[in-house]
Amino acid sequence: MKVLVVGSGGREHALAWKIARSPLVSRVLATPGNAGMARDADCFPEVGASDADAVVALAKAENVDLVVIGPENPLADGLADRLREEGLAVFGPSAAAARLEGSKSWSKRFMARHGIPTAAFEVFDDLAAASAHVRERPGGCVVKADGLAAGKGVFVCGDSAAAVAALDEIMADRRFGEAGACVVIEDRLPGEEASYYAITDGTHVATLAPAQDHKRALDGDRGENTGGMGAYCPAPVVTEAVEKQILETVVHPVIRGMAAEGHPYVGVLYAGLMIDADGAVNVVEFNVRFGDPETQALMLAMEGDFVPLLDNAARGTLDRAAPVGSRDAAVCVVIASGGYPRSFDKGLPIEGLDAAGGLANCDDAVVFHAGSRREGDGFATSGGRVVGVTARGATVREARDRAYAAADRISFANAHKRSDIASRAVDR
Repeated sequence: MKVLVVGSGGREHALAWKIARSPLVSRVLATPGNAGMARDADCFPEVGASDADAVVALAKAENVDLVVIGPENPLADGLADRLREEGLAVFGPSAAAARLEGSKSWSKRFMARHGIPTAAFEVFDDLAAASAHVRERPGGCVVKADGLAAGKGVFVCGDSAAAVAALDEIMADRRFGEAGACVVIEDRLPGEEASYYAITDGTHVATLAPAQDHKRALDGDRGENTGGMGAYCPAPVVTEAVEKQILETVVHPVIRGMAAEGHPYVGVLYAGLMIDADGAVNVVEFNVRFGDPETQALMLAMEGDFVPLLDNAARGTLDRAAPVGSRDAAVCVVIASGGYPRSFDKGLPIEGLDAAGGLANCDDAVVFHAGSRREGDGFATSGGRVVGVTARGATVREARDRAYAAADRISFANAHKRSDIASRAVDR
């Protein structure tokens, strides 16, 4: 079969890499893809992920059997709907279902309607009212841009002054554009975060290994929120009892609730969770696509053929697909441009990819490309998160050591990476 992966980041590279290893797949296409994905997929850089007409035309011209949509923006804009209207099998939710990520206020109200545990919240579309609200609150809070902000629109604030500054940046300065026209202000939750993934066809559910990513830019979970500076799986905080609670109080209520409201959810449901010291679970956020960089770790650790899960979910027959497991642990270390998640230079030559295994693409250590481009015979930086160096091992410690050994061989001017990825699991 032919599979088209929509997107151009490290997540899409990891998906293409795993899909290409399926015995069922004869060809992987990617649109627009990136230069580092060329080993695993035929890329069509002239076709943008958000150009629905062009994506539909490509899928039909190439007679693809399955379309896997990576990024959130095309999903929120209705790309899955367009493709389905053309009779194509699509892994990804409708625009209506994608509101779980596309509007944090809609998502929080959906959780309230269906009794899904989450932090107490208020919604504001007026800066003065929002600022007055946080000034009256004791302690800290979390301020979130309502719309899509590439994972950067969340501010964890220790006091009212920090919250007011976050509101000014979101609503007055419009750092995230129209995504900041409305904000959600919610209580801070104690505990440890985890990422949980459920594949669904709208009725049936198959689960993947729990993971944990590192959102903050600096070691020790300091600095600004980013799209993710690294990830690992499995996450020890998700015990058997915690996973049972996640399924009973979060995953299944979401799937039932979406169906009951007339928007069956097809694709992957990402639940960002906070798990407290007693094992109680609360939802921090939902994503309607695979996370980045958790996907890089998940794909490397996964045992078995992933394509039947994707294909059967798209066709409403997930109950016929064999489950997949994880034979190993895996760790992804992101190497980012200095200045990310704000301003950064581009076009800086990247050294050491061959030495790190980036072009060798072996199955124990892989460099997944995200913000890179071809320049002559090599690569140069083109984005904030440049590559995700990912390795697997029998334990998280072994996978982490391999990932850092490979990452340390890669360099470019002002390169930045955290040195403590997976430390919670290793130090447990």
